Amino acid sequence: MIIEDLRNADFSDLGNATSQVRYTLLTFVLILILVAGYSLFIKNKKSDLERSRQQELTLMADFESKQQKAANMEAYEKQLADMQDLLQTMFRQLPNKTEMDTLLVDVSQTALAAGIEVQLFEPQAESFKDFYAERPISIRMLGDYHEFGEFVSGVAGLPRVVILTMHDISLKRATTTQSRSGIQESRLVLEGQVKTYRYVDEEEVAQRVAEQAP
Repeated sequence: MIIEDLRNADFSDLGNATSQVRYTLLTFVLILILVAGYSLFIKNKKSDLERSRQQELTLMADFESKQQKAANMEAYEKQLADMQDLLQTMFRQLPNKTEMDTLLVDVSQTALAAGIEVQLFEPQAESFKDFYAERPISIRMLGDYHEFGEFVSGVAGLPRVVILTMHDISLKRATTTQSRSGIQESRLVLEGQVKTYRYVDEEEVAQRVAEQAP
């Protein structure tokens, strides 16, 4: 029996051992070498292969995403151009430089026509933003809810598009007054800053660029 031969074998003198013992020991040694080689090399290479596969899947997903974006790029560019054209069209509906002063007078007159007491209406210096300019106006107006509503309606009805945005505006109750009918009327004070906007055409843009050039 091979087991009996292994027990009786002199491991200090394997040269004189039987061939069956030598072959058995050699087989065990080869198995140990294969196991050690798998642990040291093949197992690590398998892990590297798995990482490479995961990286390949990630790169493929990224490629497909970029390919889809590239395929839709022309549509995106057209959509962007359409939006820019629409924005330009909207801004062209704003008053231009020559119309601005007249428009400010119209806004002030609209407030007076609504019964509002205009205590302050002071336009400030313009600031330029690409193809439009904004102009802050310091205001202080005295009126009631009905008059302020009529004022807003009147501004919306002006022949030229007017955009008024409010900044740091406060609306507070003023002193209570007695009307002719004997009813106590409460008026409101609207105070702060509004901004109005005008269109800056290509000629004015070019002129400003030339003036700012060294």
